[in-house]
Amino acid sequence: MPRLSEVARELVIPSGIQTSVFPRVYRRLTDAGVFFDEWQQGFGTVALGCRENGKYAATVGGVVCSWPRQVGKTFCVGNILIGLCLEFPGLRCIWTSHHNRTTTNTFRSMQGMVRQKKIWPQIADGGIRVANGEQEIRFANGSIIMFGAREQGFGRGMDAIDVEVFDEAQILGLKALEDMVPATNAAKCVHGGLLFFMGTPPRPTDDGEAFSAKRNRALSGSSADQMYCELSAPRDAKSDDRSVWPIMNPSHPTRTPIEAMLRMRENIPDEDSWRREAMGIWPLDAGGGAISAELIKDSTDPASKIGDPVSFGAYVNRIQTNAGIVAAGYRSDGKIGLEVVPPVQGRPVDLLPKGLSWIAPRVDGLQSWSPCATVIDSGSVAASLIPDMSAQITETKTAEYAQACVRFYDALEAGQLKHQGTKILVDAMRAAKWRDLADSRAWDRKDKTSDITLLVAATLAVFGLVTKGQNNDEAWGFYG
Repeated sequence: MPRLSEVARELVIPSGIQTSVFPRVYRRLTDAGVFFDEWQQGFGTVALGCRENGKYAATVGGVVCSWPRQVGKTFCVGNILIGLCLEFPGLRCIWTSHHNRTTTNTFRSMQGMVRQKKIWPQIADGGIRVANGEQEIRFANGSIIMFGAREQGFGRGMDAIDVEVFDEAQILGLKALEDMVPATNAAKCVHGGLLFFMGTPPRPTDDGEAFSAKRNRALSGSSADQMYCELSAPRDAKSDDRSVWPIMNPSHPTRTPIEAMLRMRENIPDEDSWRREAMGIWPLDAGGGAISAELIKDSTDPASKIGDPVSFGAYVNRIQTNAGIVAAGYRSDGKIGLEVVPPVQGRPVDLLPKGLSWIAPRVDGLQSWSPCATVIDSGSVAASLIPDMSAQITETKTAEYAQACVRFYDALEAGQLKHQGTKILVDAMRAAKWRDLADSRAWDRKDKTSDITLLVAATLAVFGLVTKGQNNDEAWGFYG
């Protein structure tokens, strides 16, 4: 049987795992006659992995599963939940789906799972409750699993929850997360609270922002506290190529027979829906739309260092809530590297100060580096700060800014542009959207739903480097 690393298209493991609760949980399951395939055992081992302090390694970022239909997520995660409840008396768990019908189907499936001969005696008398819309399974040791639909407001106001399972996570709005995640703040389990996010790639009409953000953070390498497991067919696979079915669904054909796969294909005739829900393939523009998670991941190099010549780009967003400076320079391998400039030398860069007062003096202070260019877009708020600067500033006009955005993307796609994976820059790249500009296109600085301050600053920095750091023709040829 294949291992998890052999079936997962993408697998991101939290850092620092020293041990795992899973062997104890799995012993409970096998004693009851429940057995996992090897890849499912690997999933459970990582999902319940603990650091040296005994806390779940994924207690902060959660366990995120992008799994197609018919893989057996209820069997796998549901039995892990049952095993946890048997192992830890008094454990409090909730399982929530977006739709009431999905929640009810899961509840029915898990009723069947706990009615097995060696598990049922460990369920409390009257432990299956369905009255008054309350769906729950109570164990004799005080553990409980509660079920409810998010569309009906389930989960709000709960507290001391140890495990939360967000099924249909592709329809999981940020408001629902705000309502429900705090319930684990007072988790009583010795290993901490744990969140599971399970879903398929979101449809364009789904409120998939939270699920997409989880995936993007994992693939960009900017989260050390999250497990991400993606099962899918290769992006270039043909929809009806049955040879890829065991790849996108490791339960086929052993647990999911060919008839089940054909039945699903018959009932999902829409091509986009089939590739998304049955094959697990994410669109290339998942996230803000302009820069894919794969591209962000491939361009990340935490050890990246830049040398002379160096250029700086400074930008202030339209509503003047965020400002940033990014440096661009050539690396020893000839590629262009990006580094976020801290507001104060030697300070962390993950959080930038609010307001604009620090920008002008910081730009002037950076001139000690003898940059080949310091670039500000003439149409941005930052342009109003130029009179306060003693530094020589290069200003981009509309057409130049559009050209800079396109060339930045081209260099990123060609593997000629690297960044250190700094969170605020990665977040800006993930949020980027295109808009038409001057017979070309550019990053959408007018979009009110996201902030791309650091991406614009980086784009301007690279523009300055390749236009001022060497011969222009050579620069654009290399850059493009």
